[in-house]
Amino acid sequence: MDIKQFIDENLESMKADLADLVSFNSVYNDDEKPFGYENKRVLDCAIKQMEEKGLATKNLDYYCAYGQTGEGNETIGVLAHLDVVPAGDDWDHDPFSLTEEDGYLYGRGVSDDKGAAVASMYALKYLISEGYPFKKKVRLILGCNEETGSLCIKHYVEKEGHINYGFTPDANFPGIYAEKGVIGGKIIGHNTKIIDIWGGTVSNAVCAKVNAKLPNNSFDEDKLKAFLDKNKIRYEITKGETFDIEVFGNAAHASTPDLGVNAFSYLMEALYNAGFDDSFVKWFDKYFGLTLHGEILGFAEVQDEVTNTSINFGVVKKEGNDIIATLDMRFPVKSNIEACRKLIEKCEDNTRENEFAYEKGVEPLFYDKNLPMIKALKNAYENVTGDKETEMDAIGGGTYAKSIHNCIAYGCEFIGEDNHIHDDDERLSVDSFKKQVELYVEAIKNLNEI
Repeated sequence: MDIKQFIDENLESMKADLADLVSFNSVYNDDEKPFGYENKRVLDCAIKQMEEKGLATKNLDYYCAYGQTGEGNETIGVLAHLDVVPAGDDWDHDPFSLTEEDGYLYGRGVSDDKGAAVASMYALKYLISEGYPFKKKVRLILGCNEETGSLCIKHYVEKEGHINYGFTPDANFPGIYAEKGVIGGKIIGHNTKIIDIWGGTVSNAVCAKVNAKLPNNSFDEDKLKAFLDKNKIRYEITKGETFDIEVFGNAAHASTPDLGVNAFSYLMEALYNAGFDDSFVKWFDKYFGLTLHGEILGFAEVQDEVTNTSINFGVVKKEGNDIIATLDMRFPVKSNIEACRKLIEKCEDNTRENEFAYEKGVEPLFYDKNLPMIKALKNAYENVTGDKETEMDAIGGGTYAKSIHNCIAYGCEFIGEDNHIHDDDERLSVDSFKKQVELYVEAIKNLNEI
């Protein structure tokens, strides 16, 4: 059967399977090990779906599971994830009920990454139904911890080893040959006059909303409003025993802070410009301000011709006397953790009144675009789309490719699309959903022939 005919005949089933996966609020939770009750439920659902497509399945302790077909001494891996980031409360559609409207499917995870998981299942279903002669094993590996550490794939590697060839449909086409390194940590102020503050949902998303309680008459209110108005930042003020303000920005992935508006950063700068006499606010302005690429700290020193640095503040809160904000930094592929730590730690003062607390780091990923695996995936994209002009990219996002050998990110977003990943009203066009299946079929066939 022609692949396009197969997709058309199976489209409603694809939507139904995606609706089932979207119905689970599979955010990381410690209510049940390893990653929460909803992640166990969504994995059980996906295992059943893979078995229905003719795949032999194995559950690896609810860290992840895989569905396998084919045979041989080598393994092709297709890695997608079923966990999601929190949905937030500003959706126009129910984030956990798949909604189709004007050619788009809406729901948390439709693009990141449950839609790709379903499209991959149907790609393998098609190859099985056609009796495709596999020379290698093919495993669709579905994890439940990509958004908060990728411990799922670490567990897979410990149990099953690495793969020989593969891709993770969790970025964009025609593929990602390089991924920036990641440094995660917190900035902490030990002597702030901010009474309370809270905002953001996860560390790897731009803080879209922040609330703060401030002492009355502690800054110039007119200057604060003027700064926010000049920058077209929406806010709401309530006066009582304290000066309460809510600032609104726009969410985006931490790797692309330019696509969002960080409410926390704008609040800090508004307070600085309004003359709020606070050590943390002054320190924040001195080393970060509204910059997104570490300009003040000197990150131009580690720039390369491929990538730059990005810095994002995701979640902020008050704990005791301390103000704490998560920092997610993506650094150039030709640099390393040690060099970037030295630069960012320049912000620490001798008194340690304000500081950067390093928590974790992941070194960059870089593949030669002339490798057979990379060429096979690029050729699949060109053959299906006819686009021979668009080149593979280097990104700031971190994918499963960093956690397993011989894998790059490949899909699922197409050039020019904005699927509101990590934002309200995440979406996936029906046409792109269908096109993914075609591309994954071609990609698996090409990898099979290496």
